[in-house]
Amino acid sequence: MDYIREKAPPVREDRLKACNAFGGSCCELNRIGKKGCLNGVKRTFAQTQGCQLNLSLAILNTIRNAVIVVHAPIGCGGSSLSTAGISKNFQKLRDPNAKGLIWLNTNLDDNDVVGGGEEKLRSAVLYAESEFRPEAIIVVNSCVPAIIGDDIDSILNDLQKQISAKIVPIHCEGFKTKIMASAYDSVYHGILRNLLDKPEDTRKEIYEDELEILKEKYRKSRTVNILNVSSMSRQDEEELTRLVKALGLEVRIYPCYASADDFAYVDDAALNVSICATHDDYFVEHIKEKYGIPFVLRSIPIGIKNTDQWILDIAKFFGLEENAKRLVEAEAKELREALEPFKEQLKGKRVFLGGGEIRILSTAELLQSMGMEVVGLKGYHYDHFAEPLLELVENSENIIFNVATGQPFEQANLLKRLEPDLYVGHTGTNGYTAKQGFPIYPLFGQSSIYMGYLGAYEIVRRIARVLKNPIFNRNFIGNSRLPYRDEWYGQNPFTYIDDSAAL
Repeated sequence: MDYIREKAPPVREDRLKACNAFGGSCCELNRIGKKGCLNGVKRTFAQTQGCQLNLSLAILNTIRNAVIVVHAPIGCGGSSLSTAGISKNFQKLRDPNAKGLIWLNTNLDDNDVVGGGEEKLRSAVLYAESEFRPEAIIVVNSCVPAIIGDDIDSILNDLQKQISAKIVPIHCEGFKTKIMASAYDSVYHGILRNLLDKPEDTRKEIYEDELEILKEKYRKSRTVNILNVSSMSRQDEEELTRLVKALGLEVRIYPCYASADDFAYVDDAALNVSICATHDDYFVEHIKEKYGIPFVLRSIPIGIKNTDQWILDIAKFFGLEENAKRLVEAEAKELREALEPFKEQLKGKRVFLGGGEIRILSTAELLQSMGMEVVGLKGYHYDHFAEPLLELVENSENIIFNVATGQPFEQANLLKRLEPDLYVGHTGTNGYTAKQGFPIYPLFGQSSIYMGYLGAYEIVRRIARVLKNPIFNRNFIGNSRLPYRDEWYGQNPFTYIDDSAAL
């Protein structure tokens, strides 16, 4: 998996043979996926598509002591305006002196498309250095400079000799992939190539005291890197840290809200622990190749079963299985008692979930354990990392699974047919779903907790609250509508998916 020598990583269609177009049952998806036939499935019509540049920025905008340079027309990166407040507040939770999100745009125009935008890039990087003196300047490459052929790597290599900040090119051009999650690989690729080297004086540091040397080795042998995601809250991090520390281990958190210089010390740990394989597989595989650090990648700690498994996987590496079993039994017992009062209210309620494949499947398992009926799932893409979680879902032969990034027309059709009592959805889809009158529960939120045992309780408690009074969204029916003709709702929702390559 040594792609680091290349300027940019492969897209996930090539690296993981990922699929972004499918409509059928969960059981059918699992069967065809294991045959390896999903990669060639396409749409004859598509409506909206996720951009890996914007998803890359969702991670990069969190990094402390860095300036983001978006080499693009002025519209690219505009979504950063909506995350500036969250980024600043979350950074200050780690460092009270954090400055928050600082980003520049090279503002490419028609003349630059003809003559090239290299001088604007050069000027923007030099300005970022002189004005802000950051630890890192992260340059995000968009579609336009990639199409017109701006040689950003040569420019940035030359500029690196003139400035002290580490320059990190991120090749995340939106047109390169239909699998939005390729953004994670692009971000990690830039970090792996440019931020992992320790300062020279640190590499030469020698402890004079032999006891200090032994203490440092022991600390490292008991340290875990938890790899967070931009869709986590600080409460999520604190809950997972609480559980890992209960095993007697130390915790550090990467990549979101870490300082740019922190990445040089990512190897000072015994184990890398992912909470989402979709997010982290590229990073942990390369860290293992570079430093020999093993990793845990199997499950996401949402719901009782998946949190149990996540803890036990960590404990197994350190030989702490007995401690972990006692912890899991105590936590799960307390949680089940706390959830019992909600079961009667939730039993039989029909739910549809949409978002990242790993997250919706783990959340579906939790809701099924509460007696809810999962009638449909919409995953942004599908690859082999979802297979174990898909097998945890009960009644999979009767549950519809739509693989689609964007494509709200397919989801609108499905919801009209399935008539769920609740929609659990990713940010960006909840607005148009509410127009159909369905009660909404966000799949994640930076001000709420979703992970670990405390997160499972909060998910159930808040869903029960939403279902107790759904009248606000119900009032949208007849007063708001989506831009689809009535005839569309009578057609097969997967009419425009050409699955001949998968048969």
